[in-house]
Amino acid sequence: MVQLIQRAVEHWDENGWICLDDLQKYQHQYVQSLLETEKGELTELELEVLKGLREHEILARNPEVHLEAALTFGQRLADRIATFGGSWHFIVVFAVVLFGWMSVNSYVLVVRPFDPYPYILLNLVLSTLAALQAPVIMMSQNRQEARDRLRAMHDYQVNLKAELEIRQLHQKIDHLLSHQWERLVEIQEIQMELINEVRGRR
Repeated sequence: MVQLIQRAVEHWDENGWICLDDLQKYQHQYVQSLLETEKGELTELELEVLKGLREHEILARNPEVHLEAALTFGQRLADRIATFGGSWHFIVVFAVVLFGWMSVNSYVLVVRPFDPYPYILLNLVLSTLAALQAPVIMMSQNRQEARDRLRAMHDYQVNLKAELEIRQLHQKIDHLLSHQWERLVEIQEIQMELINEVRGRR
């Protein structure tokens, strides 16, 4: 990052001062150049992460809220039907209706059943139900895939931002450590001078 600042401001040296706003600007440019060298051209998703990093924006949010707000009535209905169609409640209700239908047509209405033994009308109803239920379940699955894609994109954004911030923290810690070492060397030199001075007096 020092080279980046020196390229922008020629007379600046490593021991000079820099305001916080400019420091953040150069940090952002450094992180962007780092990403570009690693990944090549940045995607819109990565640019959004850099913008969030620059503006200290929190990327951790619940993508479900955004998805639920955008659903139409038909999509909500499809989700409810698919949820009901894939539950034990549906299986129990379905089994009761089937056995009820067969019982009524086999034992109760023995003289004039409205759907006699091979239960052709029941087969028609079941075929129609299956034909209608399949596309509704597929609609719900497509929406679930869209949810999963959005979650994956969101997870990538959060992970990338966390990685970039960790890198910045490493740089700051390395910078602090190097200055501490310099200060320790200076203190050690002063101590050596004092020891030599004390020895000289003896």
